[in-house]
Amino acid sequence: MGPHWTGILIVAILLLVLFGGRGKISALMGDMAKGITAFRKGLKDDDKAAEDEGDSRREALGSDASTAEARREDERAGS
Repeated sequence: MGPHWTGILIVAILLLVLFGGRGKISALMGDMAKGITAFRKGLKDDDKAAEDEGDSRREALGSDASTAEARREDERAGS
């Protein structure tokens, strides 16, 4: 028995992509690399934004805590 027509079709498509698409594979890989780089940059930006948000929350809580402590000291002094 000879090769099935689907096997021949798959081999033909692979040959077309490998030898007929000069520059297309490298262009696809370049685009893929750019996408991965952009994805990683986005992750770093999100981490940085979350860290900055956490710092601002800590500062806000710190100022609230110092205000509450000052009130307690005033109440103690007044009593």
